[in-house]
Amino acid sequence: MRNSIATRLALMFAAAALAVFALLGFALHHVLAGELVRHQQAEIDARLEDISYMLQYGRAPNLGKRIQEKLDTLGSADSRTRTWMWSDDPAYRFGDDAAEVMSAIDAGRDSVEVRLPDSAKTLRMRVHSRTMPATAARPAVRFMAGVDAQPFRDTLRNFETALLLLTLAGTGLAAALGYWIARIGLGPVERLSEEAQRIGPDNRALRLQLPALPRELARLGVSFNAALDRLDAAYAQLATFSDDVAHELRTPLANLIGQTQVALGRERNAPELREVLQSNLEEVERLRAIVADMLFLARAEQGVRARGLVASSIAQEVGKTVEFLDLLLDEAGMTVQVEGDAVAPIETSLFRRALTNLLQNAIQHSRPGAQVLVRIGSHGRSAEVSFSNPSAPIAPEQLARLFDRFYRIDTSRRNSGENHGLGLSIVKAVAVMHNGTVFARSVGGITTVGFSVALQ
Repeated sequence: MRNSIATRLALMFAAAALAVFALLGFALHHVLAGELVRHQQAEIDARLEDISYMLQYGRAPNLGKRIQEKLDTLGSADSRTRTWMWSDDPAYRFGDDAAEVMSAIDAGRDSVEVRLPDSAKTLRMRVHSRTMPATAARPAVRFMAGVDAQPFRDTLRNFETALLLLTLAGTGLAAALGYWIARIGLGPVERLSEEAQRIGPDNRALRLQLPALPRELARLGVSFNAALDRLDAAYAQLATFSDDVAHELRTPLANLIGQTQVALGRERNAPELREVLQSNLEEVERLRAIVADMLFLARAEQGVRARGLVASSIAQEVGKTVEFLDLLLDEAGMTVQVEGDAVAPIETSLFRRALTNLLQNAIQHSRPGAQVLVRIGSHGRSAEVSFSNPSAPIAPEQLARLFDRFYRIDTSRRNSGENHGLGLSIVKAVAVMHNGTVFARSVGGITTVGFSVALQ
């Protein structure tokens, strides 16, 4: 099971807090360790200064003995510090283990282990030394002083323990507070989810309340509402499409059933049966055309693009289309005039299909003897072809739906073998497959319908 956003944020807060505490702890540990070393060094230096003054300025005949007594007194008063003295003259030697301590210091060690007299206890001491040159009153003397480092180490260890506990506690507290803050901060997301769950087929018009959303979620709400609008439009279009499909298929099926029932109602001779079969064949051909066009549109909506593109002259393709529909033009007494030309990469079979549908549409909606004007041109990165013909004015809201499936301006929804309301939808599909668009205009009794294809 995946963690919630609140849990993830809490873990990220905890990780961030742990990193911060670790960095602060490392810095504080470094500073404290340095300060403890400095304090140890200060204690040792103070002891060295005291005895160095006596050695440097003392002139008494029994100076060595007096210094030994002084060192003995100091050692008795403070068990944390130890002093040693070494010289070629035995009178200026102090400390049973002075020779070992001096050897350790000469070896470069800054701390040595020293066993207390008459005790099994061993101290780990930080030791430094100072050499006093010989004077008229005494020989050269090497004086050493040390301080017990265990209290400093204990202090540092206690600090580390406290720092670790505080880091763990702080990390846990940051995680808990982060989770609490995340839950509060994600409250609008929860409300957004609840509002989204209330939207369903029965209340498709319901939308997210944008004013109640925080600024960070407002853009998401706008996008979500826009997606709902598109889905609602697609849902409505699908419902309309289903009704249109049922209507378009019902008529030829009813014709087939009715004609067949009439034919079977009594005995028929061969010519009569042939006539019925011929009529049924026309209805079946109509059904096949509808199904084929619907399958083509379904493939186009799945994102299929035109393939096998060939750079072709659009004017030449229009000429071939006019030649193909020459019989229909002659029957209607219509002519076609072509203006302009452009070369574009097209899939010729698809392109000719779109041109055929546009020319058929112009023929069907023009009065006999009219002229169809075909304009071809390049605009930016696309090439356009349009068919203009005289017709009754078309309202803007109807123009916007000309390329919808099964849409007809004629509300009587007449059906014929030549028109089942998918012609312009196929034109739109062909344009989309060529990365183009469609357009329609109705100005001054002239209707212009066309499409574009990409030049690259």
